[in-house]
Amino acid sequence: MSKKIVLAFSGGLDTSFCVPYLRERGWAVHTVFADTGGIDNDERAFIENRAQELGVASHITVDGGPALWEHFVKPFVWAGEGYQGQYPLLVSDRYLIVDAALKRAAELGTRAIAHGCTGMGNDQVRFDLAVKAQGDWQIVAPIREIQKEHTQARAYEQKFLEQRGFGVRAKQQVYTINENLLGVTLSGGEIDQWRAPGEGARGMCKPRSEWPSQALRVKLTFANGEAVALDDEKIAGHKLLAKLNALFAQYGVGRGVYTGDTTIGLKGRIVFEAPGLIALLTAHRALEEAVLTKQQNRYKPEAARRWVELVYEGFFHDPLKADLEAFLASSQRCVNGDVTLETQGGVVNAVDVSSKHILNAKGATYAQSADWGVEEAEGFIKLYGMSSTLWAEVNRE
Repeated sequence: MSKKIVLAFSGGLDTSFCVPYLRERGWAVHTVFADTGGIDNDERAFIENRAQELGVASHITVDGGPALWEHFVKPFVWAGEGYQGQYPLLVSDRYLIVDAALKRAAELGTRAIAHGCTGMGNDQVRFDLAVKAQGDWQIVAPIREIQKEHTQARAYEQKFLEQRGFGVRAKQQVYTINENLLGVTLSGGEIDQWRAPGEGARGMCKPRSEWPSQALRVKLTFANGEAVALDDEKIAGHKLLAKLNALFAQYGVGRGVYTGDTTIGLKGRIVFEAPGLIALLTAHRALEEAVLTKQQNRYKPEAARRWVELVYEGFFHDPLKADLEAFLASSQRCVNGDVTLETQGGVVNAVDVSSKHILNAKGATYAQSADWGVEEAEGFIKLYGMSSTLWAEVNRE
């Protein structure tokens, strides 16, 4: 095993399969787990023990939380748009995982990188393009390789591991589960078949029967569009998001079932849970709507949707993404203030907004009072609608 390869490792079925598969083909497998949140100490220990059990040459765990906040969460919240208006891009930690794997490969002096992405999903595009954008690397994808001969890849992986004495978690036999700081994504089983998700298809969000009886209220403080404090306590971004996840998951906030148009052309159906991100997006949008101009609020979603599409489809390192982020950052210079969120379960609302930048006319309130006269209002309406009015007059039979 003189050939070194770095495997992005999560301890799940796919990456667990990759270790013995690669070892049997002469690779010395060095695993990297980029801890981008969503797991506790027990799960972290399980992943490390799993790697050793499978016979890796070395294993390291990297703290990916700060990088995930800085390079994804901040611009994503600035953008304020989900993919196809729904999906909050929970798989975007893949790009930070690639960075961790490439750094480890450079330390070991190898140009070989492996991942456990399937040949049917979007993650293979994200991994491969993120690697290719950063140099000349050899990419090995064991799951894609076995799919040339085995149509039921997950069943084959499970049998492969069990024949070699490696157990498989019961939950992993049914669903593909991805957990990180951003939330939880579940696919497979009845989800793929457009049927109602089973009770096992649940991550951090509590079902309605377990929601607390008292409403939850929290205050978020924003500076230049970035959440910097929770209930007046300054806290690092990735830790703030983790706290929001814990708080709002108890109330079932941020859970959805979504069917999307994937990069490779298939329809993809998933269950996702993103309580913290949905809370952040709700607070940020409420503040932004109050402090941006009408033209900013109209145009910004167009740029935001393009940024989201680039990230979703694997173009995390495309220069257009950086160009759009420059615009998004500029739009946030007055997005400063406090937003109070409230939930009684399921849905979260922004109930209080405070900022010195709110575009509030001193002498007028919508539908209540005005500091202009009747003649000015009538003149504005006449000129504003002149084109449509003329069309109606000219073409009236």
